[in-house]
Amino acid sequence: MSDASGGGRRTRVVLVFGGRSAEHEISVASAASVRDALDPERYEVIPIGIDRAGRWHLLASLPAAGAGSSALPGVDPTAGEIVALSRQPGDQALVTESGERAPIDVVFPVLHGPFGEDGTIQGMLELAGVPYVGAGVLASAVGMDKAVAKVLFAAAGLPVAPFEVVRDSEWERDRSKTLGRAEALGLPVFVKPSRLGSSVGVVKVKHTDELPAAIEQALSFDTKILVEQAVEGAREIEVSVLGNDDPEASVPGEIVPSADHEFYSYEAKYLDENGAALLIPASLTPVLTDRVRAMAVEAFKAVDGEGMARVDFFVREPDDVIVNEINTIPGFTRISMYPKLWEASGVSYRDLLDRLVELALERFERNSKRGEG
Repeated sequence: MSDASGGGRRTRVVLVFGGRSAEHEISVASAASVRDALDPERYEVIPIGIDRAGRWHLLASLPAAGAGSSALPGVDPTAGEIVALSRQPGDQALVTESGERAPIDVVFPVLHGPFGEDGTIQGMLELAGVPYVGAGVLASAVGMDKAVAKVLFAAAGLPVAPFEVVRDSEWERDRSKTLGRAEALGLPVFVKPSRLGSSVGVVKVKHTDELPAAIEQALSFDTKILVEQAVEGAREIEVSVLGNDDPEASVPGEIVPSADHEFYSYEAKYLDENGAALLIPASLTPVLTDRVRAMAVEAFKAVDGEGMARVDFFVREPDDVIVNEINTIPGFTRISMYPKLWEASGVSYRDLLDRLVELALERFERNSKRGEG
């Protein structure tokens, strides 16, 4: 295996993007930024696009939106050659349908949502014996499931907003009872899929008669959803975390949605250039800054995080801090909060990617030695 420090041949990085989730296009956009920033003198980037059916395509380049199109690009199911990971544990290679093999060093999953950020691909890479960037199976699965993550945060002594978990079977069996549980939280509430990100399917409900439609919408994305008490008057603060055994927290940043968006919705994040302002660093007192940074590390450890994560908070003056959620594969475009927070903390985008690859190889070597014992 080549090392990521520049010695010997270039490190072969398999950049995996796309996927089967509703965040497919966002993943492609993140991957394009990662590809552009990886040092070509140190890394040989191998783009693998996963189409919506789950097939892996070896691509010559990343997908691009059509001329004049404002839509985010997706993976073309007819593009490139179909490939798969070698089934031989420790082989560390991609295999084409014709049997050709391409050795690889590390996989960089830039996959958001189910079948990518939820521990599934991480488990496959563990079985295949391939190093990969980011959190392991447990942290990925827990971080993807907002309901489970909140339970672990609370168990670690971290404050979370009151919430109810609603399953599709409960909704179909007794809608009146389900609505009663949701209303008991007090309006307004946020209704959201439990296992999606990027604000896909999230609705803020202010009136009782809006609840059924919001629940139906969230259940169209997931069989388990959250109804969560809105933290009114709160500021949206985010902190990036980086590391394995000794994680570090970035400076905090603040999301300020524009007047056209009541909260940081999918549209505000990805479709409206002026959807929100990112204030970096966030204007917080030194004491509050230290507190949210420490809580970000605590949240990271609570889910057994490794590599990277972004922890999101609600903050109300003077000192009310609530953990909202953790994202183990946060958005990675150049305008995304995770890399921008590290840039403000003195770590450039390129250096951040170097560090993530180093952390992946470091963890793999450590775990391999333990396995041999």
